[in-house]
Amino acid sequence: MRHHTSSFVRHASGQGMTEYIVIVALVAVAAIAVYQFFGQTIRNQTAGIAQELSGKSATDAITAAQTSADATSAEGIKKKGLSAYDNDISR
Repeated sequence: MRHHTSSFVRHASGQGMTEYIVIVALVAVAAIAVYQFFGQTIRNQTAGIAQELSGKSATDAITAAQTSADATSAEGIKKKGLSAYDNDISR
């Protein structure tokens, strides 16, 4: 009987680890999707911050970030289905 109980405890521990891995994988997929959708805007904003910190004007980077944000916003309001999904805004 004792052997059966320790096997059950090991199985429950493995099940918890599996659930944790599934949750981490889902969070990673969601993060990749968000970064793909907003990636260019984030890159332009980061470039602008780096330029401002170095003492240079970041007007061009800020304008590029605004343009990317506008394009992302326009892409976000389009109706898309699985049969005709095209996300060129991240490239």
